[in-house]
Amino acid sequence: MADRETLLAGPFEAQDIKLKRGAYNIQRGTLPTLRGHTRLEPIPEILIFDVDGVLVDVRGSFWRSALETMRFLTGRRVTWAELYKWKNKPGNNDDWSMVSNWATALGRPTTYEEARDAFQQFYWDYDGRPGNVRQEKMLISAKQAERWAKRFELDLFTGRTRQEFTYTFERWAGTRQFRTVVTMDDVTRKKPYPDGLLKILGGRDPGTALYVGDNIDDALAARAAGVRFLAILPPGAYGYRQRAAKFRELGAVGLLPRTTAIQPWLK
Repeated sequence: MADRETLLAGPFEAQDIKLKRGAYNIQRGTLPTLRGHTRLEPIPEILIFDVDGVLVDVRGSFWRSALETMRFLTGRRVTWAELYKWKNKPGNNDDWSMVSNWATALGRPTTYEEARDAFQQFYWDYDGRPGNVRQEKMLISAKQAERWAKRFELDLFTGRTRQEFTYTFERWAGTRQFRTVVTMDDVTRKKPYPDGLLKILGGRDPGTALYVGDNIDDALAARAAGVRFLAILPPGAYGYRQRAAKFRELGAVGLLPRTTAIQPWLK
């Protein structure tokens, strides 16, 4: 298994994956988007989704909790722009890790455990105050998940804990369409390691799968697992050009403005 340095620094080796109507050209630096969408060949049999920013809008929950935790720990009113910058650093898919790294960089040494405990006070209901978790919203409908499940095996690989996943998904009708759910509690090594993807595949050919995510760590995990990757990157997102270039560098086969825009790629 590749170590962390290999995952973060190793060059992308082009896989033998064909794309109809405008192949992805690493040397030229082109990356298909919705406007010039490209059908994947072979069509994947297994669709694996990340959760945050892909199936669930977490701007008002995880991301707001991160901002509030940073102010609590450092006394500084950090900005959304700073959050996006830190969130897009490799290894920061886990918000507790991000907060620990960020606060420490600002001169307030913070362990992972300290960041986690402080974060929980804002994410969950605490001391009579409603938690930010209540602000989460699904980005796809249960009907859409049902339609996908008729054609593909659906799975989830998320950086959430099992408790965080259950809170949001236990009441959503679409949850039953997903065959396997891997959370951070189900693997020894979190993203950017590929352990969750490999657990879902269970020895099956990674070329039959597609991972849909929105984070650099998602792309790194997919690359290490040998699984094709589609990146969610809405137009106008902070640092769009830089993030698009990084996804291209890591081997993403294309960019989607939102998860529901995947359909043309699967026809």
